[in-house]
Amino acid sequence: MSTTTNVDPPQADVIHKRVFGNRIFILNRPVVHNALDLSMIRNMTPQLQAWNESDLCKVIILKATGNKAFCAGGDVKSVINDMEQGEYQRAVKFFEEEYQLNHLIATLDKPFVSFLDGITMGGGVGLSVHAPFRVATENTVFAMPETKIGFFPDVGGSFFLPRLDGEVGTYLALTGASLKGLDVFLSGIATHYVPSQRLPLLENRLSEIECDDHEVINAVIEEFVAECNRDHSYALGGNVRKSIDRCFKEDSVEDILKALEQENSDWSRETINTLLRMSPTSLKVALKEVRKGKDMVITDCFKMEYRLGQKFLKKSDFARGVKHLLFNKDKTPPKWDPPSLEEVTDIEFYFEHSGTQELELLNIRSFENYPFSRFSLPPEEEIRKVVTGENMSKEDVVDFFLKDRKFKIGVREKVLEVLNRKAILLGGQEGLGWVKD
Repeated sequence: MSTTTNVDPPQADVIHKRVFGNRIFILNRPVVHNALDLSMIRNMTPQLQAWNESDLCKVIILKATGNKAFCAGGDVKSVINDMEQGEYQRAVKFFEEEYQLNHLIATLDKPFVSFLDGITMGGGVGLSVHAPFRVATENTVFAMPETKIGFFPDVGGSFFLPRLDGEVGTYLALTGASLKGLDVFLSGIATHYVPSQRLPLLENRLSEIECDDHEVINAVIEEFVAECNRDHSYALGGNVRKSIDRCFKEDSVEDILKALEQENSDWSRETINTLLRMSPTSLKVALKEVRKGKDMVITDCFKMEYRLGQKFLKKSDFARGVKHLLFNKDKTPPKWDPPSLEEVTDIEFYFEHSGTQELELLNIRSFENYPFSRFSLPPEEEIRKVVTGENMSKEDVVDFFLKDRKFKIGVREKVLEVLNRKAILLGGQEGLGWVKD
């Protein structure tokens, strides 16, 4: 008599589900924190295109298995392995198809909702940040840490980072600083903040929706959001934010460091130490990239990043950084080449078109600003225009945005943080003024 052991068949690296009007992607590589590889991209892209055309699909949801990460980044170790084996075209193909998928998510007709319940970095940001609905939880940890491994902020980072308030995007691009939980929402990276235990209820509620109207989807998500903790101190607010805007407005990394030295604070010294651990080449490329991206449409940003990616595969600190930090798990900074900012003199090489392939996107849709930004908290620039264009008190400004954003949770906290930092009370009946940087 023989016995057999039932072995469950291996599951796909991205699982597809259909629940009524919901179409659901589940990232399923929890052992590697759902790191995005070429197989996962090829799993998702054709299905996403099909769901976008389906009348039965009302909303697309992206979530992940495991209890730690949504997606901790692109599988750059596999990219470097391809390069080591002489498979340059396969390495390039990863970036080509990743950026195609990122752009597709940005330009979908169907509502797309990302549950950022865990670590969301690099490639995971590309799968989520361009979507109209990005749901953060208390478990969310956001970062764009590419300069630490000798790369540059990609996956559309040149588009979304300079569209954050003030110089926050520049700061995040260069330092790789992380934001957690509620701060991911307050910064504008997430559109909603929902406690993780409510996500299954939200998913079930979305499955009941019988239309694909973005306004309806937004209203449903708002049913599950949590009140902002009045005692919460936004990590990038107040004096820290003032310092970020003063220092990171400079157009050279050297000048940013000088400005940080003049700040002479614990925060500025820590930020200097962080920057000095990063690849000097990556820092200079990243700064130029976000400055250029501020005035570019999203398609041109992805095309620029595709050229940068090819150049970084050929000549940069990328392989050195990945091997040192990810393969060898060495916690000391790699020996960058060139080793100092002063010795990095060939930045234009990375932005030149010569010697690179052009990125062909899956559709031609483009835009200068995100079309669904109204579902986020109001950006600082919008608040500035109201303050400088109307004779209002602080409470008047808060009430204006509460009504404009349909009493969205978080609006009061966001507007007051900006007003307390940037608005000044003018004499007489003149209302508020705006502090210039």
